[in-house]
Amino acid sequence: MSRILFLVAILGLAGVARGQDKADKQEPLDIDKPIFKPFIERYILDELKNIRADQQHLKAETYQLLSSTELKASDRAIRYTTDTVNNVFFIITAAASLVVLLGWRSIKDIRENVADTVENRVLKLTQEYEQRLDKLEQKLKTRSEQIIATQQEVANANQIHALWMRSGLEENPQRKIDIYDKILAIHPEDVEALTYKADTLLDLGEVRWAYSLTNRAVDLDDKYPLAYWQRACAHTGLNRYDAAIDDIDRAIALSPGLKKDLADEQAFEKLATHHRFKEIIASIPPETTESPRQAMTTS
Repeated sequence: MSRILFLVAILGLAGVARGQDKADKQEPLDIDKPIFKPFIERYILDELKNIRADQQHLKAETYQLLSSTELKASDRAIRYTTDTVNNVFFIITAAASLVVLLGWRSIKDIRENVADTVENRVLKLTQEYEQRLDKLEQKLKTRSEQIIATQQEVANANQIHALWMRSGLEENPQRKIDIYDKILAIHPEDVEALTYKADTLLDLGEVRWAYSLTNRAVDLDDKYPLAYWQRACAHTGLNRYDAAIDDIDRAIALSPGLKKDLADEQAFEKLATHHRFKEIIASIPPETTESPRQAMTTS
C-alpha cells in the first residue's frame, strides 16, 4: 500500500513540476505590443489543455493501480481462506482418527461435531475477512478522493494564475470584471479578486456595488490594507467623509506606504478640504519607493 501511495505522489509531483517548468520557460511578454495578446491567450489555452490531459492520464493510472491492488488483496484473502479450510479438515481428520481410537460413541457424533466446527470456523473467517476488505476498500476510497482533490486544487491554481495574467493584459474594464468573476467562481473567498473588481467598478461609477464588495473583502480578511483603501474610495463616492478617513487610517496602519498615494488618488479629491485628511497629508514623509497602491495600479 505504501508503494502505491509513493508512486501516486511521484506522479502528482511530476505533473506539477512539468506545469511549473512550462510556466518558468515562458518568455516575458511585452504588454505594450497588442499584436502579441492573441499568442499569449493561445499559450494560456494550450497550457490549460495540457494540464487537463495530464490530469486525465494521472487519474486513469491511479484508478488502474487501485483496481489492481484491490484485486490482489481479494485473491490473497480467498487463497488464505482456502488454505485455512484445508488445514481445518486435516486437523478434523486427525482428530476423528484419534476419537475412533479412543472409543467415541459413534461416527454420527463425530460427523455432527465436525460439521459444527467447520461451519463455525468458516463463518468466523468469512466475517473477519469481510471486515478487513471493507476497511481496505474504505482506505483506498479515501486515498483516491484525496488524490483527486489535490489534482483539482492544482488545476484550479493554474487556471487562476492564467486568469490573473489575462487581467493584467486586459484594458477594457468590463472584460476585466468578467475575468475577476471567473476567478471568484473558482475561489469565492479570493479577497484580492474582490478588491480589484471593486476598484474597476469604481472606475465605472458603480459605487454602491463596489462598496458591497469591499465590505465582503474586509469581512474575509481584516488585515488586507487595499480592501480598506477601496472601501474608503466608495465611502467618499457616497459622501461619507468621516467613514472614508477612518478606513484610510486603517489602510495606512496596515501598510504605511499607502500614504504616498493619497494626493494622487482621484477618489479622495472631495476630502481635500477635510481637516483630518489635511493632517494625514501633512504627515507624509518624502519618499521615492513604490507604494502598494502604485503596485496594484501597475499590475
